[in-house]
Amino acid sequence: MIKKITVLFLIAIALTSCVSRKKIVYFQNVSSLSDNNYEPKVQPDDEVLIIVNVTSPNEALAAPFNQSSVVNLTPGAGAGQSGEGRTYRVDKDGFIQLPLVGSIKLGGLSRQQALEELNKEVKKYISNPIITLRVTNFKFTVLGEVKLPGTYTYPGERLTLPEALGLAGDLTVYGKRNNVLVIRDLSGKKTYNYIDLTKVDFMQSEFYYLSQNDLIYIEPNKTAVNSSATGRDLTIAISSLSVIIAIISIITR
Repeated sequence: MIKKITVLFLIAIALTSCVSRKKIVYFQNVSSLSDNNYEPKVQPDDEVLIIVNVTSPNEALAAPFNQSSVVNLTPGAGAGQSGEGRTYRVDKDGFIQLPLVGSIKLGGLSRQQALEELNKEVKKYISNPIITLRVTNFKFTVLGEVKLPGTYTYPGERLTLPEALGLAGDLTVYGKRNNVLVIRDLSGKKTYNYIDLTKVDFMQSEFYYLSQNDLIYIEPNKTAVNSSATGRDLTIAISSLSVIIAIISIITR
């Protein structure tokens, strides 16, 4: 009698803890994946490192563009020295203040387009300049059911949603993989999308590659919610079962 009750109790626990494979495994229809050509765009609040070099022996020609002593006067924009070159913060309207050149708009441009724009303006002062541009402060935040929630700074310009989740330690077993929320700020306007990581289709979404200051939220699944709500009840149930087994043991002696 006692063994039957114990076995039934264990079976009940096992059944409630079962999770469908389809809710756990990522990228289940990967064979349907097609190309997704993506180019990140320069955005307000980006910090861009710009290095100007020259092919001629006179390196002094590039000095005004690289010296940290030159102050960026764009309202709301900051500048600083980061090794060779100079770092500029893109203001809310997408502009930076480049020495000699003045205001130049990079916001909304791809890296290649920004380089072409810089090259066009710098050429007015230097023949055949060699310009390097890199975003240095790509930030995103991951909250919810991940192992390492928090705000992260990424040194590159192209970061995918799976890569961001990898930096956050991946989802816990309690995270909903088919309902990942990504919140994005586009020029002060909030937009969002729900991503299903169990299907490869999301790799074609505009939210596959992250943008500056994206927020990723992993919702807890039913197991986590139920565990939080019934954890204490389960402890009580186990204690009650122990008492019942003890009583039955005494009665059946």
